Amino acid sequence: MTARGLDHLIHLVRDLDAAAAAYERLGFRVSSENRHPFGTKNRIVQFPGAFIEILAIGDHAPVPDAAPGQPSFAAFHRDLLARAGEGGSGIALECPDARGDAAAFARFGIGDFQPFFFERRGTRAEGSDVHVAFELAFAQDAASPDALFFACDHKFPDNFWSEEAQRHPNGATTILGAILTAENPSDHHVFLKAFTGVHDFRATSLGLSIATPRGTLDVLTPFAFRQLTGVEAPQGDGMRLAAIRIAAPRAQIAPGTDHFGLTLVLEEARAA
Repeated sequence: MTARGLDHLIHLVRDLDAAAAAYERLGFRVSSENRHPFGTKNRIVQFPGAFIEILAIGDHAPVPDAAPGQPSFAAFHRDLLARAGEGGSGIALECPDARGDAAAFARFGIGDFQPFFFERRGTRAEGSDVHVAFELAFAQDAASPDALFFACDHKFPDNFWSEEAQRHPNGATTILGAILTAENPSDHHVFLKAFTGVHDFRATSLGLSIATPRGTLDVLTPFAFRQLTGVEAPQGDGMRLAAIRIAAPRAQIAPGTDHFGLTLVLEEARAA
């Protein structure tokens, strides 16, 4: 099975514009608002090959309930926001073939779900209107009900990715990885191997580290996370997305910032 790198990380918030303004104050370039046909809306912070999706529940379309064999992206986030509040909510990996990945996830016992296709209009950084579409292959870690995992197949990638959108005033260049927290990180290694397609990982007393083709997934104990960032780990069952690691000039942004329930860890960009 081909290893999957990071595609995007979801930051669930109540007030989309307020959260976007906070990212902008930190020096990130944030997209205009996009609306999904199933009741959520987002604004995007884009980097080469990966992005942060700032997500909120909208009032422009009804939120569909989950059905057998088909999770509801919007209902999951609506319910998580009510239950646990703002913060990191999901991890999406890159995927050239959602149907193939959905079948692989079923074979490995981490989700027997139908691929989910949707499309929307978008606006490029220079202002032009574009059509984008995605197909999602969902996976499930039964021990982590407060995190959404899926692979994302971009149908029109040239319409989505934009070098202009990736130029951030603070000099940020890359998403280096994501940090999840869990009371017992080793409980989740079987799921993470099947989800990422990466079979080699590093285990320590502090947690797990999996180097994907694009970005590293670290799963730390709450104690280790607090020692690393100075921020308390998010509450919840199983794994929770707690932080995003971003390469940026250290002088411009504090190394760890608790930001609408999610910690941004800005690490000094190193020359290649």
